[in-house]
Amino acid sequence: MPTEPTNPAARLSTRPILQVLTGNWWLLLLRGVAAVLFGILCFVWPGLSLLTLVVLFGAYALMDGFLSLIAAVLGRHRSTPLWWLIVAGLVSVAAGIVTFLYPQITARVLVIFIGTWALVRGAFEIIGALMMRKEYEKEWLLIAIGLLSMLFGIAILANPGAGALALVWLIGAYAILLGLPLIWLAFRLRRYRKS
Repeated sequence: MPTEPTNPAARLSTRPILQVLTGNWWLLLLRGVAAVLFGILCFVWPGLSLLTLVVLFGAYALMDGFLSLIAAVLGRHRSTPLWWLIVAGLVSVAAGIVTFLYPQITARVLVIFIGTWALVRGAFEIIGALMMRKEYEKEWLLIAIGLLSMLFGIAILANPGAGALALVWLIGAYAILLGLPLIWLAFRLRRYRKS
């Protein structure tokens, strides 16, 4: 069995998806930092109004979507199937735009909207991880992020009538638990590129 090249560029040339992710590790880092900051704001400011929560969620969803689309655009010149990243980015951008177009939505509609967004987003994270399976042995981290999103979506959709404070804390915890693995994955990809 031939040994893997030790030159990072040669090693990545046979792994197009991993090449895109390692080349854009900083975008994953920004997504993770944005999620953690959003989550911290939910805990630091637990009495925030529904309108403020809508605006914060909209801003986070827009940033997350744009960062995913930027990663897809930066990787487009390689023969890499990035449709899952484009769809995930478009879903987040659409979620952000809808929250800004309809800021007066009720708490129940917001909960259903965020839960559905988390389910769809998580499904595409898992699809991306499965596509990477042959290229990167740490794809389990992306699968875990996707599963976390899907579990959060199911939990929030199962109990959309939870109290406002519980809702804010649940959304905050989800954002932090989503952001920390993204930050960790970003630094792992950065190290992989240099090793």
